Amino acid sequence: MAESQRRVLWAYRGLYVVLAGFLIFLRLLPIDTEPVRWPGPDLLLGFTFAWVLRRPEYVPALLIAAVILLEDFLVMRPPGLWTVIVLLGAEFLRGRVVFLREVGFLTEWLMVSIVMLACFLAYRLAFAVTFLALPEFGFVVPRVLGSILAYPVVVAISALFLGLRKAAPGEINSLGKRL
Repeated sequence: MAESQRRVLWAYRGLYVVLAGFLIFLRLLPIDTEPVRWPGPDLLLGFTFAWVLRRPEYVPALLIAAVILLEDFLVMRPPGLWTVIVLLGAEFLRGRVVFLREVGFLTEWLMVSIVMLACFLAYRLAFAVTFLALPEFGFVVPRVLGSILAYPVVVAISALFLGLRKAAPGEINSLGKRL
């Protein structure tokens, strides 16, 4: 039984890496030759936060850091800045898993929305403090709003197609520790 749970744990960790690779690939894929007018949502951020809130053991901090750092390198962002910000947001949410397990989805969505907004604002603040050229405000706002509005879809995909659900109160892991 413990071996089976360990296999499931590593299978979901591998699935997260494959999903992240697919989302990064889609982001890098040139779909149109014209500049982007309306940026898409940050789906990787949404999946990361959704997975942290549903099954925190499936996405440990080092895995999140490695995936987001790889994304930083591939999309040519300042290496590590977005990684640290996302990691702080994910760990903030990880600390509230027990609270968010007992409340409804709207409260969870509100909390995730606030954390996403804080992440994007912290990113802009870091650029402003270091006197780097800020990303256009008209480009960032639709991305944030799109990420927030896409969160319920991300949660639905995670639950319906990937089988990721919140741990039930009193559920234990392979080591006998309460989730």
